[in-house]
Amino acid sequence: MNDKESGLQGQQPASLALAEPEVNVRHRWTASIVLVNVGINAAFFGPIQVLLGQQAADFSQADKEGILALVTGAGAAVSLVANPLFGTFSDRTTSRFGRRVPWVFIGALLGTIGLVGLAGAPSVAAMTLLWCLVQLGCNGALSATTAAIPDQVPVRQRGTIGGLSSMGTVAGILVGAAIAAVVAGNFRLGFIICAASLIVGMVPYLFFANDHVLDAKYKPAFTWPNFVKGFWISPRKYPDFAWAWVTRFLVNVGNHLVTLYLLFFLTDAVGFKNPEFGVLILTGIYAVLTLITAVIGGKWTDKVGKRKPFVIASSAIIALAALILAFFPTWTGALVGAAVLGVGYGVYLAVDFALLTQVLPSSASRGKDMGVINVANSLPQVIAPIIAWPLVTILGGYVTLYVVAAIIGLLGAVFVVKIKSVD
Repeated sequence: MNDKESGLQGQQPASLALAEPEVNVRHRWTASIVLVNVGINAAFFGPIQVLLGQQAADFSQADKEGILALVTGAGAAVSLVANPLFGTFSDRTTSRFGRRVPWVFIGALLGTIGLVGLAGAPSVAAMTLLWCLVQLGCNGALSATTAAIPDQVPVRQRGTIGGLSSMGTVAGILVGAAIAAVVAGNFRLGFIICAASLIVGMVPYLFFANDHVLDAKYKPAFTWPNFVKGFWISPRKYPDFAWAWVTRFLVNVGNHLVTLYLLFFLTDAVGFKNPEFGVLILTGIYAVLTLITAVIGGKWTDKVGKRKPFVIASSAIIALAALILAFFPTWTGALVGAAVLGVGYGVYLAVDFALLTQVLPSSASRGKDMGVINVANSLPQVIAPIIAWPLVTILGGYVTLYVVAAIIGLLGAVFVVKIKSVD
């Protein structure tokens, strides 16, 4: 039996698109999901980490901070909308190529156009619009590939696939950082290489997606009021989904608070002589351990058949990392904190993803629902700086910042208990 036959045997392809999958996915499908995540995240984080900052400085050295804030803030706002919007479109797609594949292609195409355009952006306004296009396209592709996992992967395998998908995410971040380092200040070339990475990551998925076709008769009737209302998922009607969203949001806020001011923490609190190099070392430790523990945690949770204990424990470990930074502001403390954070976040990424796929309200709206979940990943990028700035500058400095990050992360662990339909 091949991947196309996953789901309920004997059903027509139209119903297979909405069925709960029963057959394990093949290695080539898994590899395509990993690679598309590598490509998407390289396209995101190469620019975010370095290239956009270099371009902002090229426009105006004096105003580079304001330009970067404008560009990234506008892009973050677009990402909040793009995820659920593209997810909804993919849920309703009746293409012969399947529901998700067309939107992965369209999203990657838009992202590629935006990245290539950034290489020659003539003004800050153009830079802002093109980065918004990159965010629109890449988040659109991400929402479709994220929805493909509950479409194709049976529950018993979702921890493993979630871990490998998370591995692709972290690997993409590292690839983005490597691209920025290799081009050595030539941000125009960096944008082109990021665009190429996005294309290369997408192509295998187009061939191996095995996306089930949705017959037009299963497509819900469209009205604008219902379309808009569909983005609101009632916490009263779907409490497990709501608590899962809240826990992911809180843990991501805590994680962003820990990493946001790492450069300034090394400079001002630790007194590290080469803080940029220090950030690279800490990021490398964090990323490597995240890669390892995401795979291990995903396989482990599938083996024991439980999710919540892993999510609770990993959230607590993330909080512990924040406390280490708060009370041991030394280089050794930073190294230990980065390692602990990587261990906790790797397990969290894999297992919490598997848990989330098990509390989705409907098989017919997986794309939209996973898009709403992805908002819990994007929104903390907007909120964390708003929380962090007064904590560092007015309310006690880095000790306060990291203690608050730990408390927020622990709240995420506590609220997991509220989820009743998953062990």
